[in-house]
Amino acid sequence: QVQLVESGGGLVQAGDSLRLSCAASGRTFRSYSMGWFRQAPGKEREFVAASNGRGGSTYYADSVKGRFTISRDNAGNTAYLQMYSLKPADTAVYYCAARLGTFVYIESRKYDYWGQGTQVTVSS
Repeated sequence: QVQLVESGGGLVQAGDSLRLSCAASGRTFRSYSMGWFRQAPGKEREFVAASNGRGGSTYYADSVKGRFTISRDNAGNTAYLQMYSLKPADTAVYYCAARLGTFVYIESRKYDYWGQGTQVTVSS
C-alpha cells in the first residue's frame, strides 16, 4: 500500500515555472512506476508524464513535451513534476499516481494509488 500526497500547486502567470512534489509513504518507492495526470474543469483526466522505478524511462504527453520534466528521488520517496513555460491551457488539478512494477503506463486505469491532487492555475 502506498499513500501519495501532492504539493507545490498554486497561481502563476503564463511563462512562469512551478515544481510539483509527490511524497510517498512506504519503503519500496523504487518498486513503483509513477505517473502525473491532470484534470481541467469539464474535461476528462489526461496523462501528463510517467517514469519507471529508477527514473530511466520517462514518457510525456505531446502537449507538455519539452516543457515538463518528471523526476524522482527514491531515497526521499518523492516524485517531482517540473513545469516550465506554463500556459493557461495547463490550468488543472494535477494528480500523481503509482503502480507497483517496472512498466510505465499512460492510461490512468493502470494506476492503483492516487494522491488527492493539487491545483495549478495559470493566468494569461
